[in-house]
Amino acid sequence: MPQSVFSVILAAGNGVEAPTFSLTTMHQRQYGYFTADYREFVITEPRTPRPWFNYMWNSCYTGLISHTGGGFSCLESPRDNRITRMRYNSLPWDRPGRYVLVKDVESVADRYWSLSWAPTIQLNYDRYECHHGQGYTRIVTELNGIRGEITYFVPTDVDAELWLVSLKNVTERSRSLELYTFTELLMGNALNDLINQPNDKHFPDVHFDRQRQALVATRRYWVLNKKVSVAQPNLAWGNWVLFGQSLPVTGFDGSLDRFIGRWRSETNPIAVETGEMGNSEITAGDPVVALQSRLHLAPGEKEEVAIALAVVPRSETELDDPFEAIAWSELVDVDRARQRLRQVQQKWDGYLSTFHVETPDEAFNASLNVWNPYQAAVTFDMARNAGFYHGGLLFGTGMRDRFQDILGVVMVEPQRVRDRLLDALRYQFQDGSTLHNFFKLTGWGERTNHSDTPLWVPFGIVEYLKETGDRSILDEMVPFYDEGEATVYRHVVKALEWAVANLSDRGLPKIQNGDWNDTLDHVGPHGQGETVWGAFFLGYVLKQSLSLFEFIKDEENLARFRRAYEALRKATNDYCWDGNWYVRAFRDNGKPIGCAAHKQGQIFLNAQSWAVLSGLAPQERAAAAIAACRDHLATPYGMQICWPAYTKVENDVGLISRCVPGKKENGAIFNHASSWFVLAALTHGEVDFAYDIYHRMLPLRADLDSDRREVEPYVFPEYVTSPEHPTEGQGSHTWLTGTAVWMLRIGLDAILGFKTTLTHLEIDPHIPSYWAGFRARRKYRGKSISLTVRNPDGCNLGVTSMIVNGRTQAHNRIDVSQWDENTLNVDVVLGARAQ
Repeated sequence: MPQSVFSVILAAGNGVEAPTFSLTTMHQRQYGYFTADYREFVITEPRTPRPWFNYMWNSCYTGLISHTGGGFSCLESPRDNRITRMRYNSLPWDRPGRYVLVKDVESVADRYWSLSWAPTIQLNYDRYECHHGQGYTRIVTELNGIRGEITYFVPTDVDAELWLVSLKNVTERSRSLELYTFTELLMGNALNDLINQPNDKHFPDVHFDRQRQALVATRRYWVLNKKVSVAQPNLAWGNWVLFGQSLPVTGFDGSLDRFIGRWRSETNPIAVETGEMGNSEITAGDPVVALQSRLHLAPGEKEEVAIALAVVPRSETELDDPFEAIAWSELVDVDRARQRLRQVQQKWDGYLSTFHVETPDEAFNASLNVWNPYQAAVTFDMARNAGFYHGGLLFGTGMRDRFQDILGVVMVEPQRVRDRLLDALRYQFQDGSTLHNFFKLTGWGERTNHSDTPLWVPFGIVEYLKETGDRSILDEMVPFYDEGEATVYRHVVKALEWAVANLSDRGLPKIQNGDWNDTLDHVGPHGQGETVWGAFFLGYVLKQSLSLFEFIKDEENLARFRRAYEALRKATNDYCWDGNWYVRAFRDNGKPIGCAAHKQGQIFLNAQSWAVLSGLAPQERAAAAIAACRDHLATPYGMQICWPAYTKVENDVGLISRCVPGKKENGAIFNHASSWFVLAALTHGEVDFAYDIYHRMLPLRADLDSDRREVEPYVFPEYVTSPEHPTEGQGSHTWLTGTAVWMLRIGLDAILGFKTTLTHLEIDPHIPSYWAGFRARRKYRGKSISLTVRNPDGCNLGVTSMIVNGRTQAHNRIDVSQWDENTLNVDVVLGARAQ
């Protein structure tokens, strides 16, 4: 958003020098720029370091869309219900995709080109822009006197994707053009397509419906195995794919071989080159949906075209009409497509209105107001599936991801979060353990015995309650995965009982097959290894659960789990302190991991962060642990997950020692862990340093080098390569990372101070000393909270006065149930300096 007068005032006047920051550089970047309201990132150079993606989706249909029209679509599951094909690690990059090629039938040179730049990337376009916005991507090109626009989006109300095309003749002569629209189909199990594609080619079916002038496709055999197996499920794929457009069709192809031709690719399809479609219909082979149309444009004339790729359920009777089931004529109507695009934009206008911030830090504002909540929404719906880096073929939805990712959406869509929580609880066993991951369509998953996974159940339920106050969820009955059922509340207690029952003789959690750091997978194969991070995380979850037991007046559980919490305090401090920081784990043989005496893996970030967050570390040890992290783990991009990186394999530690030093869990800036450290440092009162790390992690920072970073400059990557590797600063695994929800909530809850509890909202800002103040608003339990904070003395925290709707408060808590007004104007003055 443009810099306001208020922001200028906030950035000065408290006597503390603020970091130099240029408003202009936030907009101008190497490969594009943010629009003034930050609602779009506009790519102006298509040769980006890697494909830069966006998402378009509704409750069932998902599409990844790159800045060149690449990506794939799926229905509910990216493994079991893939619609279109994308080849990972393909050369050229990002193939195939959703393409519209234009051919000038009267020209000789550059006779055909793409409206999305790819696949005709060898051409030099006169203009190229890709506008990635919320739920849509619009690509603008100009070549050979034709200005083209193509907008890709998924409507809110139908399982389809629409391509809204505009062609304008910007020359002074009439133009005769041919339009070729096509995408490659997969239809079904993407893993099976990858490993068994020659046999899978026997089952596609594509034919042309002459009445509707559209292609209809399905698959006669669907592999829906719970895992890779020789078992034959003998199922038909349960959907029809429909592909058509508003222009009259002059030719079509359902065969990829016929459309592309021998020894060719998407770059030079034989049908486009010759202008002769094969009009092929197939019952075996590689399926494609490709349509040809012709149009004439007078000088200055513009033509709009609506293209639809839709999915509708298939009846086994084969007698139903899939076109009528989806109101086909509306899907391929230009005016109706424009209306549906406006609906998508209005949806995101409403979504992003839940909160708004205005601080002296423009990168912080743009992230919190637009791209961070948008990424968190993507993560909530995609989990760790359906991405350019996450193929969605092996792992399904993770339990820890499901209960963690609610943090980013519960403020906006509490009912959807409630439904997701109830659904995920079905994967818990009677003994309180859970599956580690599951697949939605098959209901199958793995019980991997990761020590932390069951604890995310109480974590998520408590967070939901803190935001909504919806006590009724605790009484909902949910079945266990093995047998029986219980209330949600009992599911929560079962998870805690399981964790407390699986402690070592010393009172520390057994790491079993790993914890949050999946690469510490050989620490405890014999059942004796212990996780120190897991002990602190258990402590944190116990502390949060104690507030729940107190809230509902469950004295029995309050007492027994308080004893468990205090026992953890003793065990962690008796056995886990290394002198300046806490060790990370203990092997089966009792030897520690994460000690100063070690040559590699001396200090691990998570153990220090959660020692503070759990409240189990004494004040002096918490201070020392934070200082050790600052001294050893801070980098220009955030905090390393461990240091020094492993350069030699340690078989009794695990995969971490085989990862490339400085990447992934082996010493990278693993942003998820780095965000937890920010929260810990804020909690401990190291506010300026914590905010400095938070700002270093922001992808919208003006000073980041995209050629070095490589990934999208508008979303968080999972990790950034640390100084321990030559590619320092390189990002990877964008979009689908827990970083998004934690950075969002840390920004709102901990920095700006909207701290939710089970009974009230606590206003407790922790801001940099150089901020003179800020403004922010958020919706909370049916009320709108409008917060103004002043910091006249260059402080970090400490509410010295709070006025709500003109009434002075004796504390910094707001119980919204006690206020009749729908809008609460809160004025706060800070007055305490942090450490």
